[in-house]
Amino acid sequence: MSNNIMTIQLNNVQFYGYHGLYEEEKKLGNTFIVNLSIDFTPGINKITFIQETIDYVLVYDLLKERMAIPTPLLETIVEDIASRILIEFPIAYKVTIEITKAQVFINSLNGNMSVTLTKTR
Repeated sequence: MSNNIMTIQLNNVQFYGYHGLYEEEKKLGNTFIVNLSIDFTPGINKITFIQETIDYVLVYDLLKERMAIPTPLLETIVEDIASRILIEFPIAYKVTIEITKAQVFINSLNGNMSVTLTKTR
C-alpha cells in the first residue's frame, strides 16, 4: 500500500451555461470556469496503468454532463459534482471545486464571482 498522496487537477475548464437566479442569466447564459482538484492515495507505489489512478477524462465527462443542466445556484452544482466524484472514484478522499461565473449581471460590479467547496470522505 502506498503512503503517497497524489492530486489530479483540471484547471480553467470553460463551459457555457444558463445557471443563475436572475432572468438575464437564464436567458443570456454565461461562461463558467471550473477549477477542480482531487486528492487520492494510490493503492501502489508506482502507477503504471490508468486503472490505478483517477482518469481525468472521466472526471471531465462528469463535469460536462453536470454543467449542462441549468441550475439556479452554483452552490448546488459544486456539491453535486464533489459528491459524485467521491462516489465514482473510491480512491479519492478530498475534492476541491471552484466554479467562477465570468460575468455578473450587477450594475457597477466590475469582476466575477466564484463558489468553492472542499469535500472529504
